[in-house]
Amino acid sequence: MRTKKEEEATGAMKALSLKALTKSTVWDVQENDIFRMLDTADKESDIRENMRRYTDIIRSAFMVEEIKVKDEDELALMKKKYAKMDFKVGQIHVDDQLTITWAIKKRPIMRVTDLTYENIRHISAAKLMEVLDRNFGGGWDSLSQSIQDIIESGFDISTTTLPMDRLHKPGGMYEKKVADGYDVLEVPKGTWVEAIFAKLKPEAEKPRLKFQSERTFDGDEEDDEDADLPEDDYKNHDDEDEEMEEPTTFDDEDINEDNYRTTFEIETNPDEEADGLEDYVDE
Repeated sequence: MRTKKEEEATGAMKALSLKALTKSTVWDVQENDIFRMLDTADKESDIRENMRRYTDIIRSAFMVEEIKVKDEDELALMKKKYAKMDFKVGQIHVDDQLTITWAIKKRPIMRVTDLTYENIRHISAAKLMEVLDRNFGGGWDSLSQSIQDIIESGFDISTTTLPMDRLHKPGGMYEKKVADGYDVLEVPKGTWVEAIFAKLKPEAEKPRLKFQSERTFDGDEEDDEDADLPEDDYKNHDDEDEEMEEPTTFDDEDINEDNYRTTFEIETNPDEEADGLEDYVDE
């Protein structure tokens, strides 16, 4: 019996159209979905006009082979040949006078070099562990920085290296990470073991831009500095000058040698050179 999540995923794939396909979402669909989408392409002129773009997107996640034979018997043999290699074969109606036959297969992710920013979020942590285990034995640091960046864009990664007899110590990092839903890969290093933990990151919501001003019909920007003020503050905004404290004044009696200072400008004569301030001020 299928779970609710699986049914929702299937429904989403059925609703996904060729127009909505991107180099990221294309990794969510299967070969039969591609043929279903392409089957509707001849019914929409704007899709036909941009078919090269959609084909490039499909090829980013699928291996595509065009079968150009016309003889029915030879075509049947070619279909069997591709079927043995796990390709799906179908016909695509380009227009009323042209029909082509495609053999397509989802690109496998077998090596770390197969990982991209587009497909990294479309594999499980368990699949990532398989890929890492198949490709290296030197640990996380043996990966290039670019591959590490791709992996960490989709997964939370942490590592630890401990003696073999201490790695699985009760209450240690290994036990806590597994309990928190992390998958783990153990890489032996002599009598020590490096443990690599991976967990798929939650989908981050993209922030929306908020414009602080709007343009009026005459092209001038509306000044909305007061728009965010509380109602009471907005009402009293024009009365601020009335509520300001009067400036402090001094009586002559308050002035003494400690608080009295005179500031003046000294005009220079470009024809004379002075050695110091005393050249301008009489003692």
